[in-house]
Amino acid sequence: MTEVKKIAVIGAGLLGHGIAQEFAMAGYDVSLHDLSEEILVQAKVNMARNLRTLAEEGLVDGAQAESVPERVRSSTDLAEVVQDADFVIEAVSENLELKQKIFAQLDKLCQNHTILASNSSTFMPSSLSSATSRPDKVVVTHYFNPPYLVPAVEVVRHEGTSDETFDTAFDLLESIGKKPVRVQKEALGFIGNRLQAALVRECFSLVEKGIASAEDIDALVRYGLGRRLSVAGPLEIADVAGLDIYSALTSYILPDLDDSTTPPKAMAESVDRGDLGVKTGQGTYAWTDDSSEEVKQRIARALIQIQKWST
Repeated sequence: MTEVKKIAVIGAGLLGHGIAQEFAMAGYDVSLHDLSEEILVQAKVNMARNLRTLAEEGLVDGAQAESVPERVRSSTDLAEVVQDADFVIEAVSENLELKQKIFAQLDKLCQNHTILASNSSTFMPSSLSSATSRPDKVVVTHYFNPPYLVPAVEVVRHEGTSDETFDTAFDLLESIGKKPVRVQKEALGFIGNRLQAALVRECFSLVEKGIASAEDIDALVRYGLGRRLSVAGPLEIADVAGLDIYSALTSYILPDLDDSTTPPKAMAESVDRGDLGVKTGQGTYAWTDDSSEEVKQRIARALIQIQKWST
C-alpha cells in the first residue's frame, strides 16, 4: 500500500480550498496551487470562514480553526507544489482539455509513486489517465459541495487503475473522516449525478405537465423523501418497506415516468434565456442576494446539524 504523507491540491476555488482544509485538519502536510496569489489568498480567507463556522458549532476547537489555514502551503509554482507530494488531487474547472493538460504536467513533475486523482464530476478517469504514463495510478475522487460538510466522496476507478491505487485513495479518505464509496466501473455521472439527474428530470416533468408546482415538489422532497434519505439509503428503505411492495409500485409507475434523453424543455429554455439560477438572479425561482444567501446558509446549517448527530 502506498504511504501518503504529503498532499497537493491543484485548484483553490469552490471545492479545492475545502479539500485542502480537510487534509490539513487531519494533520497531513498540504500544498495548494492556483494561477494567482489573489486566488490563493482568498482560499485562505474561505478556509478561515469555514473553520469559524465549525468552531461556533463546536465541531472544531478555536485553536485548530486559527492554525489550519496557515498550515496549508500555497504557491503559483506547480512544480514546487507537487514535487514531493504522494497524492495529488486536481480540482480545477470542468474542462477536459484543461484537465488533460494538467495531468500531463503532473505526470512529468511528480515522483514515480505519486497517485494522481481528479475531483471531476463529469469526466472518466480513463480520459485523464490517457494523458499520463501512469494509468495505474490515476483515479477520480469526486467530492460534493461543500466538501467540508458533505462526507461522501466517490472513488472511481478505470480498467487500468491498480487495486493498490484504488485502495490507497479509499483508505486515505476514510482516514480523514470522509465516507468514501467505491465505483468499480466507469459510468457517466458515476453514482451521485446519475441519481440526481433522474430525480431532476422527473421534477421538471411534473412541473411541465401541470401536476404540481416547483414549490410543492421541493417541499415534498425536503419534508418527505429528504428526511428519510438523510438517515437511510433508497435500497435500505425499499427493504424496510418490502421488495414485493416496491416491485408492484414500480411495475405500475415506471411506464408513466419521464424517459427523455435530452434536458427538460423548461431547463433548456431557461439556459437559452440566460436564467441560470442564483448566479443570474433567475432560474426556476427568482433570487435576490438575500434569498440566495439564506438558502446557502440554510443548507450549511442543516448539514452541520446532521454532522453533529451522525458522528
